[in-house]
Amino acid sequence: MERRPFGPVPREVAVIGQGTWYIDDAHRPTAVAALRRGLDLGMTHFDTAEMYGDAETVVGEAITGRRDEVFLVSKVLPSNASREGTVAACERSLARLRTDRLDCYLLHWPGPHPLEDTFAGFERLREQGKILSWGVSNFDVPNLDAAWNAGGEGRIACNQVLYHLEERAIEHAVRPWCEEHGVAVVAYSPFGHSSFPGPRTPGGRMLEDIAANHGATARQVALRFLVRRPSCFTIPKASSPEHATDNAGAGALSLTEAEIARLDVAFPLGPRPRRLPML
Repeated sequence: MERRPFGPVPREVAVIGQGTWYIDDAHRPTAVAALRRGLDLGMTHFDTAEMYGDAETVVGEAITGRRDEVFLVSKVLPSNASREGTVAACERSLARLRTDRLDCYLLHWPGPHPLEDTFAGFERLREQGKILSWGVSNFDVPNLDAAWNAGGEGRIACNQVLYHLEERAIEHAVRPWCEEHGVAVVAYSPFGHSSFPGPRTPGGRMLEDIAANHGATARQVALRFLVRRPSCFTIPKASSPEHATDNAGAGALSLTEAEIARLDVAFPLGPRPRRLPML
């Protein structure tokens, strides 16, 4: 599994991680087994959130006895992200995760509380050793500018955003901003939301063709395209150990420049939207 620098965090992180949105809908032993299989295969970046129902408890079970192997990320809901509320929310997440620390803690999306208050809560948690770094999610460029001004240079570890083959809006301005400021970009929902290109579609046939050149799968090709730049990471969810194994196979895949160019044409960027898409 390839690892690379994660913004200003002094630790390299797996480029293919594990998302957990809706993982609590799955058969729990199977979900735990999927996460552990991914961990065995080097997908050590685990992403969860207080909003994700029982996902944090599933993750806590999966990483029991292996916490030091994991780069663990969770998120605070904007409604809870006052100065004191941020601290309290983090402590609840830590209890559900059965751990004493997060490697990174994110504001889930821009919300009603001043960023200065949220970030003050983050800094208190960092000083207490309960989080090691912090970042944001679903932030467009104006939000990122405000976060940079509120938090200070070199504080924002990452921006987690919607990014998949058919939703590339972040490439217009968000990803360039993050690269300019040394902020990692983490792609969530990298297969879309029940909309991955089927094998009978033109794009799906191209994915299958490129995959065949590498003894890979279409989904592995899609994941590798998303992390083709050094700033980018992705966190696909797996509902079974077999699915986790498939996701992990993207970690060592290498696409040629010609293959990347073909995908760029097949799944065009499209016009810049007025608002950053999010789920």
